[in-house]
Amino acid sequence: MTQCPKCSHQQTNAEECEKCGLIFRKFDRAQVRKKEEEIKQGEQKPKGAASMPRLVSALVLVVLSSSLTYYFAGDITRQGKTDNPPPPIASGTDYSPAPRPAPPTVPPPKRQIESKTDMIKASPVIYAKNGTVAIETPWGKGSGFFISNTSIVTNKHVIEVDRQQLAEFRHEVENNRKLISLEQEKIADLRRQMTQMKAGPTRQQLTIILEKKEKELNKVLPMQEESEKRLKSMEKPLSASDIKIFLADGSEYAAESSLVSSKRDLALLAIYAAKATVLQAAPKNSGLSQGDKVYTIGNPVGLRNTVTAGIFSGYRQREDTKEIFLQTDAPTNPGNSGGPLIDERGFVHGVNTMIIKDTQGIGFAIPIQAVFEEFSISQN
Repeated sequence: MTQCPKCSHQQTNAEECEKCGLIFRKFDRAQVRKKEEEIKQGEQKPKGAASMPRLVSALVLVVLSSSLTYYFAGDITRQGKTDNPPPPIASGTDYSPAPRPAPPTVPPPKRQIESKTDMIKASPVIYAKNGTVAIETPWGKGSGFFISNTSIVTNKHVIEVDRQQLAEFRHEVENNRKLISLEQEKIADLRRQMTQMKAGPTRQQLTIILEKKEKELNKVLPMQEESEKRLKSMEKPLSASDIKIFLADGSEYAAESSLVSSKRDLALLAIYAAKATVLQAAPKNSGLSQGDKVYTIGNPVGLRNTVTAGIFSGYRQREDTKEIFLQTDAPTNPGNSGGPLIDERGFVHGVNTMIIKDTQGIGFAIPIQAVFEEFSISQN
């Protein structure tokens, strides 16, 4: 069977298509001639002719960009023409473009604080710090805070000497006094012995020992003198005017009167100052939960207006007196006594009172409600 290449007719005749009349021999010769012409045309076509349109397009773009560059460069030159050409750039020099200057920033307007409530909301901790005071007595330092316009709450042990501690301190001072006296007698005796010795190694050795003992004694004498003064001041009856109160701004006042609690380590000082910043006690029945963030404010080791942060660790009850205390891990040091324990909103929850000796991160505060109960003060 033969298939016609033009109309695909199937037939047995191999010379001519019975359907379309195509002569197969002539069709094959025509196809051969067509192939030969295509080959000749391909050999005569210049190399790279197929990429000519793209090359022409690229040349057009180059010419166009050059014209635009010339136009704008010329325009810039015409606008900013100068007689002095720019200095040549030295080879090897790194000329980085200058950073773009930042746009001027205009500080936002400060919000006007119109009331005490606004002040507390603006910065609770700073407000509480302004309401905390430093207290100094002839024998020590502590802290306190305004609970009303004329009243400052603090610890009793800040303004009143504990009798047991006084007895222990007196015993220590007296013992040191005896030891110093005995050491002085011993040194005097050794000096007498040295005057009777002949020159030699023994006398030289004794001389070195005496120099060392006198040097050590000279270090102890000023400390003993300071302890003697402190003991004398502690044994002297304290009047309210001996209690010095320093506000957060540095102004100094003397207490007008003092009142101490018979049950708790609490005291109340009367003061008349025009700059009192009264701290707000936490509302009733709004206790702390374990893990709540708290702050202690005070004057540890004389460093005034110190703020430390921690968490509320829990409520603790003293076995002998059944008193309730607030435990916190906020750093509390000597001088923090009497300062406030506040929450993040600035509310006072307690009065810092004591730490456990030789421990870290275990401090205690007396609940603020005890202050109102002990001194019969109404809570606003």
